[in-house]
Amino acid sequence: MGDIDPAFIQSKEHRPKSKVVETGEIPIIDLSERSEKLLVSKIGDACEEWGFFQVINHGVPSELNRKVEFEAKKFFEKSLEEKKKVKRDEVNAMGYHDGEHTKNVRDWKEVFDYLVQNTAQVPSSHEPHHFELRTLTNQWPQNSPHFRETLQEYAREVEKLAYKLLELTSLSLGLAGDKFHGCFKDQLSMVRLNYYPPCPFPDLALGVGRHKDSSALTVLAQDHVGGLQVKRKSDGEWIPVKPTPNALIINVGDIVQVWSNDKYESVEHRVVVNTERERFSIPFFFFPSHHVMVKPVEDLINEQNPARYREYNYGKFSANRNRSDFKKRDVENIQIHHFKILD
Repeated sequence: MGDIDPAFIQSKEHRPKSKVVETGEIPIIDLSERSEKLLVSKIGDACEEWGFFQVINHGVPSELNRKVEFEAKKFFEKSLEEKKKVKRDEVNAMGYHDGEHTKNVRDWKEVFDYLVQNTAQVPSSHEPHHFELRTLTNQWPQNSPHFRETLQEYAREVEKLAYKLLELTSLSLGLAGDKFHGCFKDQLSMVRLNYYPPCPFPDLALGVGRHKDSSALTVLAQDHVGGLQVKRKSDGEWIPVKPTPNALIINVGDIVQVWSNDKYESVEHRVVVNTERERFSIPFFFFPSHHVMVKPVEDLINEQNPARYREYNYGKFSANRNRSDFKKRDVENIQIHHFKILD
């Protein structure tokens, strides 16, 4: 990961000094529950209380998870020269990166990103009246015969789960199960392989700093090492998400927070580093199409509960975030609170 930047040592934001509470468990929900009413109720309670939950019996084969982790390990073991052959850039945000071009340069990890649909159309500019589109395309490493096949199979399986979870979430809000399905035609959804090397300075670094996800939902597979921490809504304490065999971790993203008009909240989370063991995790970010306008659902707003957000175009929002990563390192990424309607 290179030498430690002196500014890194001074960065208070990335030094994990906040109290971590070992009590309190993220809910575990069995998706094989026969009663849809009970399942919907459990999903709703978890979304409202935590913004996070784990699922078991979710349909994604555990053996496939192991294959993805195996392929990820082989990829990240390659030389930096080899990995940079599929390095992402400002034009194409898919592929490998080691953190050197992002605002969060102190994140202690390497990543590989790929789209669920292999190519996707996104706005070429975040400017509101600029309508030209550009194409994002997956980059696949050469001489890795099973890498692409395994990762694409994983994306297809987790996508099925994401639609199921979206349906249950929608039902928990009192909406039709397929209310949001049309937003994901020509989706921008992507999978990320995260590799966290052992860190010799655990008091000075985080694997990933505190943040919220801009997705609708995120589906995360983490290995047995663990490291994910969630900021508990009730008291602001950091709660570790203990690895559960064959479970996947689900969290509400910004889009569902806006759709639900703040009934469900996109919760801050972070990843702590390990001094001795490497760690792998695989998040699936369920993103809609670039043309989708995100705003509170009309069925959920009324005179007593007015809309709390102005609508925003997801493609422009995403383009602005990508631009911030590469050009505005000292400026906050655009967030949904920038669209908040003040009381």
